[in-house]
Amino acid sequence: MPSSYAALYYHLIWSTKERQPIILPEWEERLYAYIGGILRTEKNKLLLAGGTADHIHLLCSLGREQSIRDVVRTIKTNSSKWIRDSLLANFRWQDGYGAFSVSHTALPSAERYIRNQKAHHRKKTYEEEMREVFKMCAIEFDDRFFA
Repeated sequence: MPSSYAALYYHLIWSTKERQPIILPEWEERLYAYIGGILRTEKNKLLLAGGTADHIHLLCSLGREQSIRDVVRTIKTNSSKWIRDSLLANFRWQDGYGAFSVSHTALPSAERYIRNQKAHHRKKTYEEEMREVFKMCAIEFDDRFFA
């Protein structure tokens, strides 16, 4: 094949520093639009964003030449600077993140999951959600992370 092609979809999740509930409804859509711009600049695509006051979920299509680590670092660095400069001076993201591959056929399911975050979190905490995701993906984790 003379050219290279890829269809790489990821569900990215991370929270605010110390899971502070500081992503306000009045500016969360602006945040997601800004993150979409960051991804476009890096030749990636934001398919959908959602979350709650203390964490975000991003469904992205990423290029074949970029690492997840670099993409997440770019999003977090640039978006936190934008938030601090224009909305909330003390804003910070947590250090870590979750990155989960999504098959093309599972995109509708991932989209439903992200769209329903606010309703989902009326019943479950971020910690409960992440435990379930880790177990579903067979990821070993240290339960002290959730203490």
